[in-house]
Amino acid sequence: MSKLSEQELIRREKREELKKLGINAYPAELFPVNFYSNNLPQDYKEGKKVIIAGRLMSRRIQGKASFAELQDSKGKIQVYFNRDEICTSEDKSLYNDVYKKLLDIGDIIGIEGTLFTTMVGEQTVKVTLFTLLNKSLRPLPLPKTDAEGNTYDGFNDAELRYRMRYVDLIVNPEVKNTFLKRSKIITAIRNFLSDKGYLEVETPILQPIPGGAAARPFTTHHNALNIPLYLRIANELYLKRLIVGGFEGVFEFAKDFRNEGMDRTHNPEFTVMELYVAYKDYLWMMEVTENLLEKIAIDLNQKTNIKAGEHEIDFKAPYPRVPILEAIQTHTGIDVSNMSEDELRKTATDMGLEVDKTMGEGKLVDQIFGGKCEHHYVQPTFIIDYPKSMSPLTKEHRTNPKLTERFELIVNGKELANAYSELNDPIDQKERFESQLALSEKGDDEAMYIDHDFIRALEYGMPPTSGIGIGIDRLVMLMTNKSSIQEVLFFPQMRPERKAEALSDEEKLVMDSIKKSDSKGLIAVKTASGLSNKKWDNSIKKLTLKKLVKVVKNEEGLFIEILD
Repeated sequence: MSKLSEQELIRREKREELKKLGINAYPAELFPVNFYSNNLPQDYKEGKKVIIAGRLMSRRIQGKASFAELQDSKGKIQVYFNRDEICTSEDKSLYNDVYKKLLDIGDIIGIEGTLFTTMVGEQTVKVTLFTLLNKSLRPLPLPKTDAEGNTYDGFNDAELRYRMRYVDLIVNPEVKNTFLKRSKIITAIRNFLSDKGYLEVETPILQPIPGGAAARPFTTHHNALNIPLYLRIANELYLKRLIVGGFEGVFEFAKDFRNEGMDRTHNPEFTVMELYVAYKDYLWMMEVTENLLEKIAIDLNQKTNIKAGEHEIDFKAPYPRVPILEAIQTHTGIDVSNMSEDELRKTATDMGLEVDKTMGEGKLVDQIFGGKCEHHYVQPTFIIDYPKSMSPLTKEHRTNPKLTERFELIVNGKELANAYSELNDPIDQKERFESQLALSEKGDDEAMYIDHDFIRALEYGMPPTSGIGIGIDRLVMLMTNKSSIQEVLFFPQMRPERKAEALSDEEKLVMDSIKKSDSKGLIAVKTASGLSNKKWDNSIKKLTLKKLVKVVKNEEGLFIEILD
């Protein structure tokens, strides 16, 4: 266990003092809350008796009276403590000792009191009785505001915020609003689809074959069955089995998992909504998607326009439809429609794009579009009619056998949705899977597996069907104007928390000098530290061995980097 700070030690001592007074710092009994901060002002009535509970966030003690701020699940409310109102007998210890000395900012308390308005017109709860519901043993990292209204010492470090989301939610109220909006978006989608009569379902997360997408899966082992299992990368093939079974429309909010990289738009665990509807095609699905996103924008913001970074995006339907090969030609000046795999690889290489020998035609076209075209599409745009090699689960285009009936919705330069006229020819589907197997044998670890049971299901007959997958996390990012997926996930995946390394005084001095240096140049940092050559060399060596820093060399000289 890490060494406790002075504040943490003091709070533990207070906990023991409370115990000596016969006060349980963690009572089990129900506390009958009947009023919340957001009930003001509409439910305000002078003298009304209320019971509230929440976290003590600030207080101003002035002798026998005190104003404090209580934060509940809805917001903040001011409360007024008066010693003689709380302690009506000669014994004033509940106020003098418990409230003034043994409570701290961050403690959770329950309050019985009455509503009144202060001299300055603020609606407040006058406390008649308070109960300690939880003693907080760690101080909150609360921001401070100076006399000029400037805020500092805020809880702003991204890694700490994501790692300790529970603290982030307490001290940064705007964070909670993001997740309330996320819930509202999901509710809007669910209501939109349910109103159309489609059924919300659940499909397996542990799957014997990771099908439905081109992605690297997480692998595990089932001991009882002695078989490998995979966390699902997509729920598509199971939902289409339900269409085979006779449901007209099914959808699922699914947790999917992909054992791939992490960045501002990717988390290994993410949420996708997938919808499949019988007797429809991708043209119909485009109209549904437009109407859905327009509704979400209005439900969330009361208008179709939203702010996304430096752009204003309008979700008013309809959206443009641009064939992918046409988009590539427009933005690169190159017609790739009749290129072989080798020609595509050379073209991508000439464009400065990263490619390798495992990539087939589909991935190469995708790489060219993603690297040279995608970012141009800020307003909602359907990119349509993908080459067959890019779309192993998609029905062949009705007018061009080289293409498929597929679209991706691009918004603000990022893919938001992927949809098809679903392939329902079992013979064609088997051949497409076999083509994917060939890619796998070339070394493509994201190529699709052959799902023989799914082919068998298709052999019983699946009606013409359209399906779509919408990335919920990216949709929430867009609708809440967040640039990082970690901002819209309660608990994003993080590296293991590094144990604090014990540092000597010289090592601490070097670390401080690095942090304060603008250039991070080795000579500048060494000079700023004021250490002798011997102490400097020894400190840098030890910091490097502890993997806290590294020295890098480039054309401009030697620099020191702090490692994450």
